[in-house]
Amino acid sequence: MEFDDDSDGHSPSEPLPDPEPTASFMPSAPPDRTAVAAAIERRLQRERAEAVETGQLAFDDNHEKRQQFRRMIDPDILRPNARELALEALAILLTLAENILNHPAEEKYYKFKPTNARIKRLLVDPKGTLEYAVALGFRPEVENFQPFYKFNKRHMSDLRIGAAILKEALDREMSKEERMVRAKRGEKAAAEAAKLKVKQAFIDDRKSKAALDQRERQARAAAASRRANTASPDSTPVTPIRAMPGSGHTLRDEPDIPSSPI
Repeated sequence: MEFDDDSDGHSPSEPLPDPEPTASFMPSAPPDRTAVAAAIERRLQRERAEAVETGQLAFDDNHEKRQQFRRMIDPDILRPNARELALEALAILLTLAENILNHPAEEKYYKFKPTNARIKRLLVDPKGTLEYAVALGFRPEVENFQPFYKFNKRHMSDLRIGAAILKEALDREMSKEERMVRAKRGEKAAAEAAKLKVKQAFIDDRKSKAALDQRERQARAAAASRRANTASPDSTPVTPIRAMPGSGHTLRDEPDIPSSPI
């Protein structure tokens, strides 16, 4: 018997091979837990690296901005102005910034008048302070022929950074101020203690000298008393005084002597 050309080449007497199992019938192998854990770890590392890179870029941007604000405080504000005035100016700048950050919906906190007496003394007249306000986001405007400095909401990020640097500077300077006050108090207390010590030493010296003088007076008095006792003994012999001959007598008082005739 002949076979067609498209036969598989096997004779009828030869057994046909078993068909290969399809994927749907193949049993699934259990997952390798080690490989799964390694894949998860690689993915987590990749995500962490991406997060660090993104955060580092943001940090670098903010770092430069922070450094800019720090330079505007020192040397631009602290060095050319009197220390007390500079600290007051930093405090009012922080107040302006925090008012906006704490009350973002209230427009009344968004502007200030440069003609206000306190604002003029602390922000307009000192060196570097008005420039800091501009860096925070305040811009000069005119409303009803009145000059104002008004905050622009587009600079909210700068406002936050500038406020943080203001607080940092004030905390640092106030700590320095407290240390200076404590040092001055310590110096004053040391000076008072030294003064009291000198005064007490003077008093003690006077007391010692007075006691020495008293002892010397007592010693001199005792010596004088001893000399007086030696020169004047208690019992002194009395020498009898003999009567002169003929004193207190008359011739008539003598019976043995005859009186001469007149």
